[in-house]
Amino acid sequence: MSIQISPQTVKELREKTGAGMMNCKKALEQSEGDFDKAMEALRQKGLASAEKKSARAVSEGIIDSYIHTGSKIGVLLEINCETDFVARREEFKELSRMIAMQVAAYPSVNYVSYDDIPESVIEEERKIEMGKEDLQSKPEEIRSKIVEGRIEKLFKTQTLLDQPYMKDGSITVDELVKQNIATLGENIQVSRFTRFTLGE
Repeated sequence: MSIQISPQTVKELREKTGAGMMNCKKALEQSEGDFDKAMEALRQKGLASAEKKSARAVSEGIIDSYIHTGSKIGVLLEINCETDFVARREEFKELSRMIAMQVAAYPSVNYVSYDDIPESVIEEERKIEMGKEDLQSKPEEIRSKIVEGRIEKLFKTQTLLDQPYMKDGSITVDELVKQNIATLGENIQVSRFTRFTLGE
């Protein structure tokens, strides 16, 4: 017996995930009406298709700005997509605003992703960690593994894409971008940002 899915439930799932109506209906049918399971299935499917799109060239986009209340912190952000059609879409502009607000809210964030961190900065941190007292008695191989783990943990606090998204801590900014790739059907990349803090 096939389960009856109400149009209201399909609409609600579409609004939450940005997936197409038919995909939402199918996901609800496959999960036997379980909304959370259907949402998870669509998210996985969307993220999988987003992964495939992430290699495509991005030559359009916008430069956006956000000035925090009180005008003491400001952010300039460049975010790119594949076509100016998507760059003009409200969802794309909303994503840009949310990411700019995220940059303003996390003063420890200095890089877009781990790949943007200069090797000299990583090397300097590696030297500091290697010299720490609690590692001196450990064998070289174990010391190296511990150091790499600590460095990765440290730099995750400084990279934008690794931050928990401030409006939904269950996803990272990277996952937020991928959800929008799935919704808008184009590769999207945060290229760079600058944070301005009054007096600094």
